[in-house]
Amino acid sequence: MEKIKVIVNGLPGKMAWAIASAVVNSNDMELLPYSLTGPEIENKHIIVSGIPVELFGPMERNFLLTNEWPDIIVDFTHPLAIDGNVDFYIINKVPFVMGTTGGNLQFIKDSVKASGINAVVAPNMAKEIVAFQAMMEFAATHFPDTFEGYTLEVTESHQKTKADTSGTAKAVIASFNQLGIPFLISQIDKKRTEVDYEAMGIPSEFWEGHGWHTYTLKKPDGSVFFQFTHNVNGRTAYVAGALDAVRFLNFEQNLPFDSGVVYDMISVLRGKF
Repeated sequence: MEKIKVIVNGLPGKMAWAIASAVVNSNDMELLPYSLTGPEIENKHIIVSGIPVELFGPMERNFLLTNEWPDIIVDFTHPLAIDGNVDFYIINKVPFVMGTTGGNLQFIKDSVKASGINAVVAPNMAKEIVAFQAMMEFAATHFPDTFEGYTLEVTESHQKTKADTSGTAKAVIASFNQLGIPFLISQIDKKRTEVDYEAMGIPSEFWEGHGWHTYTLKKPDGSVFFQFTHNVNGRTAYVAGALDAVRFLNFEQNLPFDSGVVYDMISVLRGKF
């Protein structure tokens, strides 16, 4: 079986590193030894699971594809780099998996549609969490305003290097809005410090890689209380989902139809690849 050739952009970031290592250790993928990185990264030569990888800054994008052409690019770069990276992938017609949150989703969709390549864009690639989001969306669609009059509190904690608000929290809050609870993204209680982690009881070995979310719903008279919690320690769940997204996208890109499509992780969960 011919292996899927993959470039992982965002090294030496921890999420990109975890995915690149998983690619090296997979049976059906090959890690190409190049990666886009941020302008602040000085060391341009690293080793990932025994594979020497050369890093290219934003101004060096055009050198990335001069060596060996990938089948898929996986992007876990900084949110501020997304739009420029998407332009680069589109111009070069390279299908991509994007797990970085941020960027202009409508721009990405329009660009991909016009390009004829496919992409998977998902702020959360943990399949279990995506399934939970889908359940919340189902409830919001079929049982709107069920929780009208309730109050909502949302706490989300991630490693301090995560620059943006949790995309998962945003999606779940949108469902609660449909279920009748007005709540703004700005009301999320974001935790990003070691003091926060210790107070919440997050194991210290996961302070540099975790995603803890709690949604608390209360009826004003105190007669009803709901709480939804999903805590992910480490990056294993996200890595497994990212690799499945690569497999799905490689399968879809090789079909003679459905080109120029932005898929999400629900598509990956439903995919037969």
